[in-house]
Amino acid sequence: QVQLVESGGGLVQTGGSLRLSCAASGRTSNSYTMAWFRQAPGKEREFVSRILWSGSSPRYADFVKGRFTISRGNAENTVYLQMNNLEPEDTAIYYCAASGSPIAFEISNNYNYWGQGTQVTVSS
Repeated sequence: QVQLVESGGGLVQTGGSLRLSCAASGRTSNSYTMAWFRQAPGKEREFVSRILWSGSSPRYADFVKGRFTISRGNAENTVYLQMNNLEPEDTAIYYCAASGSPIAFEISNNYNYWGQGTQVTVSS
C-alpha cells in the first residue's frame, strides 16, 4: 500500500508560480511511476507529468512543457511539481498518483494509488 498526500495548492495570479508536493508513505521502489494529473470543472482528468521514483525519465504533457518541472526530493519521499508562468487554463484540482509499474505512462487507469488532490486557482 502507498499513501499519497498533496500540498502546495492555492490562489495565484497569471504568470505566478506554485510548487506542489506529494508526500509518499508505504511501500515504494525505483520501479514505481509517480505522476501528476489534473481535473478542471466539467472536464475529464488529464495527465500533466510523470517521473520514475528513482527521479529519472521525467515526461510532460505538451501544454506544460517549459513551464512545469517534476522532480523527486533527494532524501525525502516526496515528489514535486514546480509550476511557473501559470495561466488561468491551469486552474484545476491537481492529483498525485503512483503506479507499481515503470511503464504506466500517461494512462490514469494504470495508477493504483491517488492522493486527495490540491486546488490550484489562477486568476486573470
